[in-house]
Amino acid sequence: MPSSVPNKRIRKSPAARRAEIVAAAASVALTEGLECITLRRVADELGVRPGLISHYFPAADDLVAEAYGAAVGSELDELLPADRCGATPTRHLARFFARASGEAYDDISRLWLNARHLSRYRPALRERVGVQENAWRDRLEALIRDGVDAGEFRTGDPLVTAVQILVVLDGLGMLVNGADGGEDLPVVRRLPIATAERELGLPVGTLDAVPAPVRADAPGGRSPSGRTG
Repeated sequence: MPSSVPNKRIRKSPAARRAEIVAAAASVALTEGLECITLRRVADELGVRPGLISHYFPAADDLVAEAYGAAVGSELDELLPADRCGATPTRHLARFFARASGEAYDDISRLWLNARHLSRYRPALRERVGVQENAWRDRLEALIRDGVDAGEFRTGDPLVTAVQILVVLDGLGMLVNGADGGEDLPVVRRLPIATAERELGLPVGTLDAVPAPVRADAPGGRSPSGRTG
C-alpha cells in the first residue's frame, strides 16, 4: 500500500550547496583538467540545472579558481598538516616525502602545472595560485624552523631551504607529464629527499624512514609538486 505521506525534498543550505559545487568542480579538475570546468559540466556532475551553478558562481573563472584552491589546499593539509600529533620535525618531514612520492599522487602535480599555465590568462586563478604557493612555502618553512630550534636540522636560512626543496618537487612534477618515464627511476623520485637531507645536514637515508601510505580513497592519485614560493 503506497504511503500517503508525500516525499519532501530536503533543501540544502547555501553553504552546503556551494561546498558541493566546489567539490564537484575540484573532482573535474583532478580527473579532466581545469579547462573542463564549465557551469554546464559541473551541473551535469551534480545532476542539477546550470542555472543553479551560475547562481553561486556567475563567472566560471571564479569557480575554476575556487576548485583549484580546494583541491590543492586539501592536499596541503593531508601531506603537511599543521597539527603534527607529537611527531618530531624529522619524522614529520619524512612522512611528508613518503606521502608526496609515487604514482598515487601524480594527478595533483598535473593540476599545479595546469593551473600555472592557465593563470597567465585568468586573474582569479593567478591570485589563487599565489595564495597556495605561499601556503606551501610557509608551512614547510615553519617545519624546518622548528627542526632547527630542536637541534634536528642545520640550515642558515629555513626559507631558502624550503624553497629549494619545493623547486625540486616542481621539477619532478614536470617529469610526470614526460613521455619517457624517466621520473619512475628511483634516483629521480628521490631527488627531493636527497635535496632536503643535504640542505638540512641529515645523514643519507634519514628521510626514507617512513613508508608511503596506501590511499585507496584518493581518486586518480595526487602529488604536491608545483609549490615554489
